[in-house]
Amino acid sequence: MPTGVAMRDVREQLFHAAERILLRDGPSALTSRAVTTEAGCAKGVLHRHFADFDAFLAELILDRIARLDHQSATLRDSAGTGAVADHLADALTTLFESVAVALVSLVTSRDELRARLRETTPTGVPLLTEATAMIASYLAAERDRGRIAADADIDALAPTLIGTGHLLFADREAGPPDAVALRKVVTTVIAEAVRDARP
Repeated sequence: MPTGVAMRDVREQLFHAAERILLRDGPSALTSRAVTTEAGCAKGVLHRHFADFDAFLAELILDRIARLDHQSATLRDSAGTGAVADHLADALTTLFESVAVALVSLVTSRDELRARLRETTPTGVPLLTEATAMIASYLAAERDRGRIAADADIDALAPTLIGTGHLLFADREAGPPDAVALRKVVTTVIAEAVRDARP
């Protein structure tokens, strides 16, 4: 590893290496040695920047959760334009076509990692909980514009959409769902709540 590399660069290099392993081989293949080998750096690099491997994994998840803020702002800004179902289907695709499904599998498979993440996400599944909040925020913005019914149960709709999206994208063998099929599912879930789905 060259000297003088900024810590953020090293962190990103290691994070990207971990994501490649997760996408290619799944959570069971993720070890500190596998990460440093994939990143092309010395074995000790990871432990110079993180207390232990679970601390590294927790930082990886927290970094990816922080990235949801940008997606959430973009989604909220789209409220009042286009079709609600299209925005939701696009948001689910952006979320779950990334490494999110693999990260959720990682969180559910490692007790120590879950325990560490409870400090920032005390309830629910980290990443999915924040994604649910993103969808709820968007639905609330559409409700404010009269495109979602005033009495719509956003607290039920948001987790339903996230759970459905996760199930549709979770099959690593079959690959991601067809865009038309995803939009049909989203349209069905929100059918009773949408008041104006015109583009």
